[in-house]
Amino acid sequence: GTLRPISPWRWLFSVLVPLLIATQGFKKKSLDHSGALGGLVVGFILTVANYSFFTSLFVFFVTSSKLTKWKKDIKKQIDSEYKEGGQRNWVQVFCNGGVPTELAVLYMIENGPGEIPIDFSKQYTASWMCLSLLGALACSAGDTWASEIGSVMSKSKPRLITTWEKVPVGTNGAITLVGLLSSLLGGMAVGTAYFITQLIFVTDLEISAPQWPIVVFGAAAGLLGSIVDSYLGATMQYSGFDQNIGMVVNHQTKDSKHISGKPILDNNAVNLFSSIIIALVLPGVAWCFWPRG
Repeated sequence: GTLRPISPWRWLFSVLVPLLIATQGFKKKSLDHSGALGGLVVGFILTVANYSFFTSLFVFFVTSSKLTKWKKDIKKQIDSEYKEGGQRNWVQVFCNGGVPTELAVLYMIENGPGEIPIDFSKQYTASWMCLSLLGALACSAGDTWASEIGSVMSKSKPRLITTWEKVPVGTNGAITLVGLLSSLLGGMAVGTAYFITQLIFVTDLEISAPQWPIVVFGAAAGLLGSIVDSYLGATMQYSGFDQNIGMVVNHQTKDSKHISGKPILDNNAVNLFSSIIIALVLPGVAWCFWPRG
């Protein structure tokens, strides 16, 4: 009985802006055909649900696309599966955006479209969903920032998260200090976008719980998401060093020497499971510490 109809402006914004971003992403080779269509669906649902969801997604997509192209000449030499511009397809879009999209739909069913303060004492379920969605996006951003920055900026050799052995750059589940710091900043960037949008669009902030913990939550989700992703990558994703091409490969070849992991999951599945784990676990932890209004 309290749900308001969606305004025509919100419909218009939710259609036009994701369409514009998906088209630009396709032109700049950040997305292929299927990725652009998938991105359009994800963008529309998140935008119509909550503008804070949209800005978080926007910051994740723009920063990830820019970082993928950054120092691409070095990345071509260390990544056997490097694609020009990133060219994410619908599977990659689904694995990074599927969990947030589902949560945005549940949020609309629970609360209706619109922005709300994150306040467990007044809006328990909706606040939980908002933090789950933010956690999933911050997790994806943290993982992307870690792999795109850590692989080219780290001076020290990466270490496998399970055994702490030094391994070649590009090994699944390998971490560096630069990568971990990058994942924290990636999550924080997404959290900051969410927080600023809250300040602009939420009307009853003065009688709600403080919103600044959103930034801290984003940073934590970025860092922990990257660690979960690395652990899954080290144990359930095959990494081998191919002597022929002098690079780490994600599948067995006749010239590859096994480094770590079993060939159970691919990179997309690891990303999906990481975001599910963070979306399920982290809001419960946040609930214990979140200030009450």
